[in-house]
This record gives sequence, structure tokens and C-alpha cells, in this order.
Amino acid sequence: MRPVARGKLITIEGLDGAGKSTLAEGLRDALAARGLRVELLREPGGVEVSEQIRALVKDPALAVAPRTEALLYAAARAQLVEELLLPLLREGAIVLLDRFVDSSLAYQGAGRSLGVDEVRAINRFATGPLTPDRTLLLRIPPAVGRSRQHTRAVEPDRLEREGEAFFATIATAYDQLVRTEPERIRAIDATQPPERVLESALDALADLA
Repeated sequence: MRPVARGKLITIEGLDGAGKSTLAEGLRDALAARGLRVELLREPGGVEVSEQIRALVKDPALAVAPRTEALLYAAARAQLVEELLLPLLREGAIVLLDRFVDSSLAYQGAGRSLGVDEVRAINRFATGPLTPDRTLLLRIPPAVGRSRQHTRAVEPDRLEREGEAFFATIATAYDQLVRTEPERIRAIDATQPPERVLESALDALADLA
């Protein structure tokens, strides 16, 4: 029997309000229509342990120290990788993941001033050698992302309540990640209509075998 080919891990990154969830759902439908097995997951979450960490780390009633925050995200990620991501990839699935390590590099490494290299190190321990095959970065001005958030019918979580300077720092960090890894990370203009964003994303995935 021939071994099953490893699947593909496609991550979606960007500021809150950039349209990550909308793009993830559109990609899932578009790729599934081609007869591909597609699994859509989010971070932090996806499995029970990680979902409980998600509730903890996003609770606006809690004061979470920056280092604690970074470690909680890494712990949730470690559980998701071990329990679900690696098995799905071994089975040959295409996994669409709403956020992954790059989020921690931008939010905790830069936004919380913990250092990108330091946060990268704890996430390397959490995820092992697993790296996305392609990362789609939805670029959006922080003010536009914030205005989109205000139209939601849900209360902002603990991170979403941060100020403008926090999100400006994160946007700059994401841009630096694109410059560092242009082959893996493809930037997409998220101010376009959703159908154009989806089209741009499919173009950015076209060269994946």
C-alpha cells in the first residue's frame, strides 16, 4: 500500500476585523468544491483543552500578564498540534487554520514587547518542526479593522479592548514577517470586497502541490 501524502497546512493571519473567518469559510467551500478534503480550525481552540484556554485568555474580567498570555497561547497551540493538526496532516487533509504561530509573534512578541525571537522560541517548543505550507496575511489599516469590530453584536474580548498603538505595532510586525519570509507569507489587501479577497487567496495558493 502506498503511503498517504502529507496534507497542507494553510494559516490565515491578520488584525482583528480583517475578515479572517470570512476568508477561511470561503476557502473551505472553494477547495471542497474541487473534491479536496478540507478541515477548518481556529486558534486558540479546536480541541477541548485549547478551547478552555481560549475562554481563559480572552476573558476581559482577567488581568493576564504578558508572559502568561504568551505561554497560554503556546500551550493551546501545542495541544491542537498534537491532538488534531498532525493526525489530519498525516491523513492528507488540507487544514485551514485561523491564526497560528505568527499571531503570537505579532501580538505577544511585538505588541506585548516580549521580543519576537523569544516568543518564537517557546512556540518552536510547543509545535516542534511544524510550519505552515502557506500563510495568508490579510492586510488592513488598524482603524478599519477596529471600525469593523464595532459593527459586531458581541462584546470585545480582552485583547480587542487594547488601544490604537497596540494594533499599529502588530500591523508593523506582520509586515516585517512578510519581508522575512516572502515565500511562505503572502499578503492580501483585506479592504477589497470579500469575493476579491477570496480570489486573491486562491491565487496565492495556486502553486502549492
